[in-house]
Amino acid sequence: MSHTRTEDRARSAVATKLAEALWREDIGTARQRFHGEVHAFDRVVLPPVDADPMSLVDDPGLQAELASAVTGLALAYERRELADEQHRLSGHADMLSYAAALGADAGTARLEQLATEGHNLHPCGRTRLGWTVADMISHDLETSYTKIKALWVPDEHVLGDDLSERLGLPAKDGYAALPVHAWQFGHLRAKYPELKPAEFERNAMPTAALRTLLLDDGTYLKLSLDVQITSTRRTISIASTRNGPVLSAWVSQVLKGEPVVLLAETAGVASTVGTGRELSTIVREGLAGVLEPGELPVPGIALTQLDPITGRTVIDGLVRRCGLSPLEFFSRYAALLLGPVLRAAAEHGIGLEAHLQNCVPTFLDGHPHRMGLRDFAGMRVFTPLGPRLYPGSVIGTDDRTVVLSKVAYTAFQAHLGELVLRMGLPARQAWASVRAIVDEVLHGHPDHAFYTAPTVPHKALTRMRLAGQGDVYVPVRNPLYG
Repeated sequence: MSHTRTEDRARSAVATKLAEALWREDIGTARQRFHGEVHAFDRVVLPPVDADPMSLVDDPGLQAELASAVTGLALAYERRELADEQHRLSGHADMLSYAAALGADAGTARLEQLATEGHNLHPCGRTRLGWTVADMISHDLETSYTKIKALWVPDEHVLGDDLSERLGLPAKDGYAALPVHAWQFGHLRAKYPELKPAEFERNAMPTAALRTLLLDDGTYLKLSLDVQITSTRRTISIASTRNGPVLSAWVSQVLKGEPVVLLAETAGVASTVGTGRELSTIVREGLAGVLEPGELPVPGIALTQLDPITGRTVIDGLVRRCGLSPLEFFSRYAALLLGPVLRAAAEHGIGLEAHLQNCVPTFLDGHPHRMGLRDFAGMRVFTPLGPRLYPGSVIGTDDRTVVLSKVAYTAFQAHLGELVLRMGLPARQAWASVRAIVDEVLHGHPDHAFYTAPTVPHKALTRMRLAGQGDVYVPVRNPLYG
């Protein structure tokens, strides 16, 4: 495919997703201008929008982000063509077999590369403000390996765990060698020339989160990356590095006995240099060693993507393996997701951010088996029931509605809503099966009324970007009502 064709395809894809967001969030005249099929939670699916996405909004900042998204997506399309051809020549029957041969964590990361357009609802899923095209080629999702380097930081500017033994970092009296994403390394060297490089370098595989990299030993490092992806610069707060291990231990105890695989955050370190967000690291455990024989992890964001080997979706491959009907498969999957997530919120005030990007469901012979959960930075914790958080943590709240809104948006709308839509399920039957799960899990609990109300809060990603602060929600019609 020529560069012109990929750029035209990317421009239309970004414009369509933007127009759908404007319609869903009722911004401007979108509902008069665009017309498509309306699904659950006011999710509209439009025919391809043949327009420059920058022409659909007036905000100069958002226009720049959309332009970056078009550039990033066009490049990604081109790179995916080459990767897809390699997959088709691999000799594997499908991408599930391909991933299984790579091992749990490398296979999971490879399947994430199928989600070329990024976030399923956000129009800026491929925005990379701060990166050049050369940077994208070196570090983006389609890259086989990037590198992790290290900088010497005086001890008085280091806060957190000592990672030197675990990562094989060098030692030096009065200093700590902090791991740094290769791009961030160059960025910080220019910004803080007093920080000297340490003799350390390791290859690592990018995941869909980009700032989270997979080491060869199956360990994940979540590293500060001062690049805007979607609407957020992906640096990491000191609070996140300190809360991760605390929340992992707490959530692990709360979910004990549930069909869950927790990718625990076991350590973290940060530096007070500069903003206090630019030299942070969170260590996350991988899947290797915790899975049963034959248990196959598939990242949620890969489920609805096309398998380049078969030409069908990844989730279609799972349905074919297990022999269930698509609706029965979906119902079992929904129960696997909602049981732990709803109980955690109802009984312990934990609002897990259970969207597709944070979930890694596992399957045995195609059957939904366990739900892998990762990344606690976006969760919400009802502070009267939770552990002591680091001072100033944004994830704590004394408002239970905030916790429930997080679950309603991520688990029901962004996660299950995507599956219902992309699997082509009969909507009425699919959402009736979800309602039955909610009725069973929350029978007699006050949370039941929130999830089954006529409208529920939808996280308005475009309104948030235009407002420039905090979470913004708009009410959307709820298929679980009645």
